[in-house]
Amino acid sequence: LHMGKTMKEDLAVVVKYIKQLYPPEFNVFITYAELYHNYFASQAKKNAESHLEDKDIYLLLSWVHNIYPKDMRKDHVLAEELEKVKLGSLLPSSLSKELEKKYLDSEEATIKNSLSKCLDKEIQRWKEDKEPEKLNGHFQSELLAIFVIQSMYSGQKRAKDISVAVGEELSRRLWKELPAFLKSYKDAFEDFKEKSKKHRHYKPILIANINNCWNFRDYAEKNMAEKDHNKDSILSTLGDIENSVFDVLLQQLFVQLKPIYKKFTENKWDSSNEIMNEIIKTTSKHISDFQTLKDPFYHAIVEKIHARLVKEYIVRLLKRKVSLKTPAQQQNLAQHVSKNAADLEAFCTSNGSQATWLNSALPKLAEIIRLQDLGAIKIEVATLATTYPDIRKRHLEAFLYIKANLSRSELKSILGYLADSTASTLPGAPLFSNINVS
Repeated sequence: LHMGKTMKEDLAVVVKYIKQLYPPEFNVFITYAELYHNYFASQAKKNAESHLEDKDIYLLLSWVHNIYPKDMRKDHVLAEELEKVKLGSLLPSSLSKELEKKYLDSEEATIKNSLSKCLDKEIQRWKEDKEPEKLNGHFQSELLAIFVIQSMYSGQKRAKDISVAVGEELSRRLWKELPAFLKSYKDAFEDFKEKSKKHRHYKPILIANINNCWNFRDYAEKNMAEKDHNKDSILSTLGDIENSVFDVLLQQLFVQLKPIYKKFTENKWDSSNEIMNEIIKTTSKHISDFQTLKDPFYHAIVEKIHARLVKEYIVRLLKRKVSLKTPAQQQNLAQHVSKNAADLEAFCTSNGSQATWLNSALPKLAEIIRLQDLGAIKIEVATLATTYPDIRKRHLEAFLYIKANLSRSELKSILGYLADSTASTLPGAPLFSNINVS
């Protein structure tokens, strides 16, 4: 600092007062500038070659890349004159690179170590079995994400203050480190999830952690390049954590729903409205617990429920338990299915489901049950296959068991039409592909 201040002030005196006392060919400013620079550079080199603490390395690199070339040499009094002088860097390139590597290695190790300690503290908090705090009605366990993101951001900013290149290199290293850290987080969380099911605040802690994922996801989405394979790894790990928590949160609901859905075929669909009301009532109790999830996760879990409710209904229609011979019987069942579909859609939509792609599945199936004209049935089947390209012959064959008045040749004709219409279509929304036909 003393040398820098002296050099800057003395050269300013040369520009203002001394330069004009000499003939131009003496290049007196260049002489002074080179002598000062050479002395400064020799001192910087001497320091660089001695044993330096991490803070000293950072300070020296700041002088080499930032303070010396920008603050001193771009000074408004000196800039014009210094542009005529080829002074070079304070340190030889090889020595500068060596210092940069030491700094980057040290900074990476420090950040890695602090993240590890922070994760240990977070794990300890889970084991205390205290209800997580709420922010805007959502359970939160954000200390981990905030600390990790701030540590990375601060490290990147410090490095960038040395130079853009050093900042980019540290960012590259830290982006490589984040997937490894999140895998450790995932492993620790999975361990807790499996071993702590009897904890009083088990579900709130799970919800707090899934909310935690949003901060990491948002940070990676906004700050990482689209084609960075580390970004894919980060988002994949976060997706694994989120889906594993969804599975746990939904397990109890789906277990409770299974025997209710069986009632549809046991009662030959006669009391289907009452059964659907029971399904909605049971689901509603669980959905209220999920409102402590952040909005993107709340919508995601409601959409998973929506898909499951529609899928389970279709499973019952494909069970070959009901075979109706008359158009009147089929008309009656179609009305039941249409009413159930409308109730289901209204319930899911009112609870925030945005999975509109599910809404036409049951009405289309109801329409196929209702229709009697072979050509009209084929058109409706083709429309169904266009909307849900993963439907297969085995699904349609099991479903058409309901229409007992179709002849074998008519059935074959409809099934053949489906095969033709889906032959070149890749599966889109995965609804039927998740349904096994016995």
